[in-house]
Amino acid sequence: MNITRRSFVAGAASAAAIHGARAATDADIVVVGAGAAGLAAAKQIRAAGHSAIVLEARSRIGGRAFTDTSLGAPFDAGAEYIHWAERNPMRRIADEWGVPLKDDDVGGRFLVLRNGQPLPDAERARRRAGFSDVSRYLTPSGAGDKSFAEAVRGAPEAVADAAAGITRMALGEEPERVSIQDYDQLWAGDDYVVPSGYGALVVRFGADVPVRLETPATHVRWDGAGVTVETPRGALRAKAAIVTVPIGVLKQGDLRFTPELPAETQAALDGLHMGALTKIGLKIDRARFGDLDAVDFFDIGEGGATTSFDFWPHGRDLTVAALGGDHARGLCEAGEQAAIDFVIERLVGALGGRARDAVVAGRLAGWWTDPFARGSYSIADPGHAAAREALRAPVGERLWFAGEATAGGGAMTVGGAYLEGERAAQGALKIG
Repeated sequence: MNITRRSFVAGAASAAAIHGARAATDADIVVVGAGAAGLAAAKQIRAAGHSAIVLEARSRIGGRAFTDTSLGAPFDAGAEYIHWAERNPMRRIADEWGVPLKDDDVGGRFLVLRNGQPLPDAERARRRAGFSDVSRYLTPSGAGDKSFAEAVRGAPEAVADAAAGITRMALGEEPERVSIQDYDQLWAGDDYVVPSGYGALVVRFGADVPVRLETPATHVRWDGAGVTVETPRGALRAKAAIVTVPIGVLKQGDLRFTPELPAETQAALDGLHMGALTKIGLKIDRARFGDLDAVDFFDIGEGGATTSFDFWPHGRDLTVAALGGDHARGLCEAGEQAAIDFVIERLVGALGGRARDAVVAGRLAGWWTDPFARGSYSIADPGHAAAREALRAPVGERLWFAGEATAGGGAMTVGGAYLEGERAAQGALKIG
């Protein structure tokens, strides 16, 4: 090959341009959010020899995987289960580090109550039959999509109760707002819990990732050659950005985009929303509380709103209450003390005044009102089961969305978010 003066000058000019572009960027890729997706993306980028800056609005990493220690004994205020453990990367990480896991299928006696009173045997049998039958109503058929409520319309009351129980207690949402097609695609497998804390495991996983804490991204500009991410502490330039913040934050408009997101991306966001699965932890003086005949209570309140109580998780002096749907939203909006008072009164209704006397302190994990979450995890609206896949498409070949909301069969899980972070990083790295 002959190198002419013209080709030499052109090559020198090109090299200068590349050098100039690199000098104008703060990193190859900016990652917005330091939950499981953001941490996994950053690790993938760094392993490939590229630079990444991770921005996190909170004062901690982990996102909605958070092991709360404010009551003295830890409990997982957010994600708790390593779902579909056979292929979940968090199971592999726990095994590699020797972190003990516990099979969720441990058995134990539980009670189903209605306003504090045990259900009659006949009603318990009816509810069991409803849960046995509900799955055949929730199997998608044909090209259309239905909500849980539509799918069980006309079914026996026990089947409708079972459908509502699934959406409220597993997904944190009312049955009329959940797509059965999306639910049907979720991966199944073995479930494990992490006695030392799932959130603590995620924090350990991301401990070696440099993260700029208390630095929320407020504006992403992708109208130039790369991206500019604005924060209260200044703007950052990069070749690409990976946005891993929850759907609730994106839909709230707390993070702006210029230009506005393409119609396809916006339509995908419009087809998703956040559930409101909520936990309230109570520290208990067990000497005052006394003995229990059951490990778990499920207390059905007005309108079918159910509160579950997990007593003494991993042998700790705690009770963790959980509930979902509109009732949970209302409690989050009422505030921490109102939520604590509510669950105490449910316990008093079942166990008497000793329950009130035994509560030492409480903590609300109010994801619905958390400004950096705006909900527990993503839900696909009926008729919008394709929204998760649509949101995975890169925008302008320099902007990627990733997290549990884009995880398809792994949606609503830490493992799914992790895999999506790696997927987005691989896409962003291809831009050079």
